[in-house]
Amino acid sequence: MKNIGLVLVIIGIIMVAYTGFNYVTTEKVAQIGPLQVNATKNNPVRWSPILGGILIISGIVVIALKKNK
Repeated sequence: MKNIGLVLVIIGIIMVAYTGFNYVTTEKVAQIGPLQVNATKNNPVRWSPILGGILIISGIVVIALKKNK
């Protein structure tokens, strides 16, 4: 249980520090014979830093409950 709590705290800290990331996809726009026209598209993935705070608090609670038992 202590390891799970520690992982939750670490993930929470990362989620507070970085509120999201982008990944790039390539889409085919047109193809005329052997010629292709591709477009790259940024796809953002965002989350609230509040979720990171909740993970940090829940990780601390899990660690504290394990120490009390």
